[in-house]
Amino acid sequence: MLIRAEVENFRSIDAAVELSMVAVDEERDCVRPAPGAGVVILPVAGILGPNASGKTNVLRALNWLARGVKGSMSEWTDRIPVEPFALTSPARPTTSFTVAVLVDGHVFEYLMDLTADRIEYEALFRLDGEERVLVFEREDNEIVLAPEREDRLRGTRLILSSRALALSVMRERFGDRDVDGVARTLVSIDFLSPRTSLWLGFQESTLDAFEADSPRRERALSLLRLADLGITDATVSSIDRLPHRALQDRKLRLLHDAGNGPVPFTRDQESAGTIEWLQTIGPALTALGRGSLLLCDEIDASLHPTLTVELLHLFQSTEMNPLGAQLIFTTHDTNLLNHLNRDEVWLTHRDDKGSTSLRALADFSGRNVEQSRGLERSYLDGAFGALPDIRRYEMQRALGLVP
Repeated sequence: MLIRAEVENFRSIDAAVELSMVAVDEERDCVRPAPGAGVVILPVAGILGPNASGKTNVLRALNWLARGVKGSMSEWTDRIPVEPFALTSPARPTTSFTVAVLVDGHVFEYLMDLTADRIEYEALFRLDGEERVLVFEREDNEIVLAPEREDRLRGTRLILSSRALALSVMRERFGDRDVDGVARTLVSIDFLSPRTSLWLGFQESTLDAFEADSPRRERALSLLRLADLGITDATVSSIDRLPHRALQDRKLRLLHDAGNGPVPFTRDQESAGTIEWLQTIGPALTALGRGSLLLCDEIDASLHPTLTVELLHLFQSTEMNPLGAQLIFTTHDTNLLNHLNRDEVWLTHRDDKGSTSLRALADFSGRNVEQSRGLERSYLDGAFGALPDIRRYEMQRALGLVP
């Protein structure tokens, strides 16, 4: 489980921002105790803010980190694809990440500083109370291992390069329970974006969920029927794969109730909302099934508000989410504030220099905030900022409505 994440100098993020999944209000059914951390952890967090304020970049930072741990050895051979904040002069080359995760009851902190040319610093610590216990620490290509791990991990020194993460090397080549657990937690992070779901094929996890022999099939069908789309069943069949094109080798067909019997629809016959809900079902069930983190950009895009709320409730429910899966999402749907506690809400703002800041709603005072009541009304009234700056006169003049 993710406890907190911090990123600095990434896309629209200049100064470091931190997102915490630690609950402020601990006496709730949905929170998950983490005895090893001395805190309780939230299963859900929502990020709100105006367009171009950097909401998506918070999710992209976590996704970037996950992809790096998974593929740095094979994909970072020529350069590291960092994207530093571009609106400073001179530009700062170093991007930094820090994440704290809960693995098998223990808290681990993973850190990295890197440029396009090299990894400057990388470290993994286990946190025992106030004490940080070394697992490994590197500066450039020099790495120090905990003495008890020398035998298992010393081969890392022979393979390590300036653009390969030590965590990636250890994950692929050497066995260590703690290292593998942290790497697995990060690599399993999944990112879902509506900007790609409408033109890409269905997610592999969605196709897997609807296979005839899938243990998740009944839950997937239940979620599909929950949307009240008139769909009675779904089938997955094999298709011929063209050698010159990267096409999926499976096809998903939805059966619609036509009164006289089910009628199969092709993908292009389905509505955008149906496709979006389908794209969400697979990753959501995968996350719930393995207790992992799902990042969902624009969770309300093309979905009816009741479906979005049901998705939140799946992750908030200890019965439906026994393994502690987490959902972090961005949204413009202020109605969702009525289904979130104050510590589950984060607000983005972009300052005059174009840099994203991230603030917890729980940092604001006031009776409504403290009781997590009336949050939508307060947000729309501008009590927390994070609203678009609509210059009405300038807009009217540009449209020729006023002189």
